[in-house]
Amino acid sequence: RTERPTRPPPARATPRAGVRGVRLTAPAMASAPGERGAGPLPDLGPLDAGDGDAVEVDGPVDAAAERLPADDLDHGFQNTRGAGPAGAARLAAAVPGGPVLSTLKTALTGIKPTGAPHIGNYLGAIRPGLALAADPAVRAFYFIADHHALTSVGSAAELRRDTLEVAATWLAFGLDPARVTFYRQSDVPEIFELSWILACQTPKGFMNKAHAYKAVADRNLEAGEPEDAGVNIGLYTYPVLMAADILIVDADLVPVGKDQVQHVEIARDLAARVNHHWGDGALRLPKAAVVEHSAVVPGLDGRKMSKSYGNTLPCFLPAKKLRKEVMRITTDTTPPEAPKDPDSSLVYQIHRALIEPAAAAALADVYRAGVSWGEAKQLLADELERQLAEPRARYDDLMAHPEQIDALLADGAARARAVAGPVLARVKAAVGLR
Repeated sequence: RTERPTRPPPARATPRAGVRGVRLTAPAMASAPGERGAGPLPDLGPLDAGDGDAVEVDGPVDAAAERLPADDLDHGFQNTRGAGPAGAARLAAAVPGGPVLSTLKTALTGIKPTGAPHIGNYLGAIRPGLALAADPAVRAFYFIADHHALTSVGSAAELRRDTLEVAATWLAFGLDPARVTFYRQSDVPEIFELSWILACQTPKGFMNKAHAYKAVADRNLEAGEPEDAGVNIGLYTYPVLMAADILIVDADLVPVGKDQVQHVEIARDLAARVNHHWGDGALRLPKAAVVEHSAVVPGLDGRKMSKSYGNTLPCFLPAKKLRKEVMRITTDTTPPEAPKDPDSSLVYQIHRALIEPAAAAALADVYRAGVSWGEAKQLLADELERQLAEPRARYDDLMAHPEQIDALLADGAARARAVAGPVLARVKAAVGLR
């Protein structure tokens, strides 16, 4: 191929070796051991090899739309980083239906259906996710990863229920389906056609390195079982389908925690392989928007709040039942009138995560001045009711009318397919398929 002239890329913040992405200071969800699907797809971590192209941005989650100069937008044209719109346009002209240059950043978030949420899910994943979706500089795609759930869900009824509950949850907390493309993975067949094309460019070694597979294999070996006991091909090739999820919408950014970077790395590497083998411009190269600080919310017993531990505060319990759960939070035997150390109090730690820093500082002073544990728990229950009453009512209404949820997801799928169709056509033309 003809070599293209290059120029040094624009100045950037100091890169962090081995990780491609934007570093953000905002909370993200992290799964507890054995908890299925908390947060945006499974924890996979970085590949062993990587020629990282990291851009670090400090700021709240709405800074996730990594505002780079216009001539530094990475549109996935292999070997043209920093070439700017002119170089990208030349390649787009050579590939029918090539990526459209835009000052908006396309961000993709996958939500594995796990059923009704708890406060840890809300604070760690939903609240920051909604902030990103509201950013006017971001074109947001949020999808329910129901095909990914097939690797672990036990029944059709469970999958249907979990899908409705997670959709109702995000809608109840304020996700705007008119602004955000919100859809079920299974309603966008282009994902699965692209997944096979990517699989044909995926070295087996990539899958051997995938952390989800390695974790199962390691547990099997420790238990004296065959390495692949209980491993299905869906689990083994999970990262290829995740790559298709990302690439089919020409995603620029995928917000993830630091321990979840690997699936974005794999998607980027597979896109680069396709571009190298079949022609530059077939697929856009995504970046991980790395969330620097994770909100780990303690549960009733002090461990991380997790369904697998049975220590959660479910968001949509009726008010009286939720207040009763709050009263079960573990406390010590400090007398009611004695000063309390807020930083060692589970009640305070949960309460602090719900409110603004200034309010949290004032609450800490109340603890230090002396407050009974019963009163402290009542204050927390009051704050939970203040924040959850309206979303609970919306959630209950949506769950009573599942046809409304289905209609919203179907509309989102139609919009997603309007983007996915041209991307798939572009790739098929590059590889010689009709």
